[in-house]
Amino acid sequence: MPTLQPTLFVSHGSPMLAAEPGLWGAALRGWAEGLRDVKAVVMLSAHWEASGPAGITSAEAPATLHDFGGFPDLLYTLQYPAPGAPALAERVRGLLAEAGLPARLDPERPLDHGAWVPLRSAFPEATVPVIQVSLPRPRTPRQVFELGRALRPLREEGVLLMGSGGIVHNLRLLDWAGDSEPEPWARAFETWVAERLERGEYDAVMADCAAAPHFEKAVPTSEHFDPLCFAMGAGEGSALTTVHDAWQLGSLSLRIWAWG
Repeated sequence: MPTLQPTLFVSHGSPMLAAEPGLWGAALRGWAEGLRDVKAVVMLSAHWEASGPAGITSAEAPATLHDFGGFPDLLYTLQYPAPGAPALAERVRGLLAEAGLPARLDPERPLDHGAWVPLRSAFPEATVPVIQVSLPRPRTPRQVFELGRALRPLREEGVLLMGSGGIVHNLRLLDWAGDSEPEPWARAFETWVAERLERGEYDAVMADCAAAPHFEKAVPTSEHFDPLCFAMGAGEGSALTTVHDAWQLGSLSLRIWAWG
C-alpha cells in the first residue's frame, strides 16, 4: 500500500537559489530525504496562471523553463529533466472534474522556475515524475483551496502535493544590496499568517488576510500567496510543521511549511 505523503508549501525566493541554495536548499533536501515511496509530485506554482479550465502538464518529458531575466548566465544553462506523468495528469483531471473544477491537459507546458528551483534541491536526481497544475484566472483564495482539497486523495496514492510561491513577495521593496534582517513590516505580516495556520484558522488566512498588518506591502499581487491556499486545502487535517524559516534580500520570505 502506498505511503501517505505529506503536503508542502515552499517559498521559492530568488531564482539564484537554483545555483546557490544555501540553508534553504539544505532544509528542503533534508526534509525530502525523510520521505518514503514518493511516486510523483503534483506542483502548483505562482508562475503559471491560466484563464479558463485549469492547465495540467501532460508531457512525457517536460522541458525546463527559464522564466526570469537579468541573472547570471549560469542560471540559463541549468536543467531539471524530471519525467512527466501523463497517466497521473489524467487522474488529476478526473479528480478536479469530480469536484466541479474543469481542467485540460497541456502537453506543451514546461516546468517553470517556481517548480524546478525547489525540486532541484528536494530531489536533485530529477527521477521523481512531476506535473504542474495552473492557478486559475480569475480566482479567489477559496477556489485555490478547493483545488488542493480536490487533489488530497492523491496523497494516499504516494503523490506529494506542493504549492510554491511566497508569503511575503514584493520585488519593488527588496534590499538588492544584501541579505539584511527582515523588515519589521514583512515579519509582522508573516507572523500574522503563521499564527493562524498554527491554530488551524484557514478561513481567517483566506478571508481576513487583507486586514492583516501590512498586507498591501506583503501581497501586492496574489499569485505568490495563493499557492499557500492550495497547500492548505491539500494538507488540511494533518499536523503542520515548519521546515525552514528565513529571509532573503530584506523582505523576501523563505518560509517552508509541511503538513503530515
